[in-house]
Formats: sequence, structure tokens, C-alpha cells
Amino acid sequence: MASCPILQRERVFQLEAHAYRIPALLYLPQQKTLLAFAEERTSKKDEHAKLIVLRRGSYNASTHQVRWHAQEAVAQAQMEGHRSMNPSPLYDEKTGTVFLFFIAIPGQVSEHHQLHTRVNLTRLCHVTSTDHGRSWSPVRDLTDSVIGPAHKDWATFAVGLGHCLQLHNLTQSLVVPAYAYCNRPSLQVPTPSAFCLVIHDHGNTWARGKFMARDTLECQVAQVGDAKRRVVYLNARSPLRARVQVQSANDGLDVGETQPVQKLVEPPHSYQGSILGFPSPRAGSESPDRWLLYTPTDPRGRANLGMYLNQPLVPAWSEPTLLAPGSCAYSDLQRMGAGPNGSPQFGCLYESDDYKEIVFIMFTLKQAFPAEFLLQ
Repeated sequence: MASCPILQRERVFQLEAHAYRIPALLYLPQQKTLLAFAEERTSKKDEHAKLIVLRRGSYNASTHQVRWHAQEAVAQAQMEGHRSMNPSPLYDEKTGTVFLFFIAIPGQVSEHHQLHTRVNLTRLCHVTSTDHGRSWSPVRDLTDSVIGPAHKDWATFAVGLGHCLQLHNLTQSLVVPAYAYCNRPSLQVPTPSAFCLVIHDHGNTWARGKFMARDTLECQVAQVGDAKRRVVYLNARSPLRARVQVQSANDGLDVGETQPVQKLVEPPHSYQGSILGFPSPRAGSESPDRWLLYTPTDPRGRANLGMYLNQPLVPAWSEPTLLAPGSCAYSDLQRMGAGPNGSPQFGCLYESDDYKEIVFIMFTLKQAFPAEFLLQ
């Protein structure tokens, strides 16, 4: 696997008095600002999560470097007696509002406990910011209004992981990927299925999409297609040793047949992956199509963070390129406008060194995938 030259590498969160897991990255293009989120924990265990922390990064388009500011807690993103998990940020470009979705779970109640008892104690929450992440609204518990009676039919659920999506179409809907463990009477244990929460009217109207196939977990979404036909693309974790995908023609509410993606091989126990859609870099296209990036790539385990490229005119995913060697786990991708020589530029936030740190790297498409994948 060829290595990708990078523009910047910087440790954003580091194991000291606390552990940090579950990176989520958001880029605000007008402010040239990155928001890097993570869970702060007392140990690496899920049950020891506490709250969500944030570091703001200021991007300098002249030097192509990010200056990271001091770490801060998103103190409002908490419910009393609960731990906050799965930061899932989204930026509404129309209103300038940053949404931070997350789940809240009582004390140290584990996912295993909820699956064993089939009693769902997880709550869906969000906070919002109208000043680009400098301050946040009080927490809002969305569970009853958004999930409704289905909450009792699930053993537990979660959002994300990683960034969410605003659609660039007539609806400008906001799409939050999620998954739920459904209490199916015919099965001995609850089984997970991914789905989308779709938000209309910039946060005022919610709808819950239909489930993907059984045994689909952490999911991310992207918009693909061309100017004539745009669809929502869902890419989810699965136990099939390969990622699974599905498309939706109505903003994520209904989904087609779930298909395995044999090229995107997963290790035996699988883990979260990041998918990102972005406009084609081909100049002069009147109806620009949208391409996809995906991480990770190593089929053996949580190591050697690599990335694939998919162009609609190419029938398969590319060969992978290596972003970071060694121990690497969960990751999140964001597009950051144009980099050196006008090539599309991207940031990636990922867990490194056996969860001892969360690292940010920045690179261009041309660095990651040289001329054989791009029309010069």
C-alpha cells in the first residue's frame, strides 16, 4: 500500500489524567474553522465515558496549517446522572447552526446490560451553537419526540459515529445516521440495524427512516450522484468481514437492498469507518458528480489507517493508500476546500497508539491518489 504524503500531523487529544475515544470532525468553511470532538473517559472502557470535549482549529489557507486552540468541555452536552457518548456533529450551512447530537446513558450502565435485559435506557440528545462552537444551548432530550414508542421496542440504540450530513438539494435536509438493537420476539438476542434520522425545516421537523438489513451497525452517510439525480449513500459496519452499503432516493427515509462491498474488507471483529462525499475535482464539468472517500482499510485489525477512493465513472473502489502506519482505530473525515495547487484538501481525525492519543492529519486528494486516479 502506497503511503500518502501529508501537509500536517498533530496530536489533538492525549492520554493523561483522562482517556479519549470516538473522534468526530466538523469543518466550517466560511469561518475556516475545524471542530474536533471526542469522549473524555476515566479509562478506555465504554462504561467509563464521562462527557464530550472539543478543540477548535483555525485553518490558515496561506500556510495550509491548522492552529489548534485549548481543549474545552462541552459542559451543556450532559444530562444529570448520565454519561455522554457518540458525539455526532452537523453544520447547517443555511442557518449557520452547529448541531451536536449524542446519546446519554445512566451512570455506568453498559450496552451489554441493556441487551441482556432488553430494557432501553439510552436517550437521544443534542445541543446547538449559533457562534461556531464557542457557546452552546442547554441540552435537549429528543427521545420522546423523535424516537417515540419505538424506544420501548429497542434494547438500546446510538447515533453516528462521526459527522452527519446536510443534503445539497431542494430539501436541504439534515441526515443523522444511527442504529438500534431491535427486540425481535423470534430471536434470542436483540439484533442491530442501521437507519437515518432525517430533519427538515432546519431542525423543526423530524422523521425516522426505515432500517437497513439486520446486523448493520455504526453508519455514516454521504450524498452521491450528479446534478440531475442525487441520492443518499449509507455505508455501515457489519460482521460479514466487509462493509455494507445501501442507497436512498428520498433523503434516507426509504432504503434499497443492502449490499456487501467486497473491496472494503473489515477485520474479524470489525470497527467504525468514515465515508465522505465531495464534488468531483474535474474542471469544467457542468453537472459535477460526487466522489467518495472511505477509511479504514486493514483487514487484519485496528492498524495502518488507509483510505479508498471511489469515482462514479470507475466501476470499483481504488487500491488503498496509507495515511498513518501502526496502531489506528476509529476515524472521521472532512473536506477542507482547496489545498496547494488547487487540489481538494481533507482532514482526518483518528485514534492512534492503542487509544493513547487522537491525531489530526491533513492531506490533498492529489497526494493521496496521484495522477492515475485523476484527470489532469
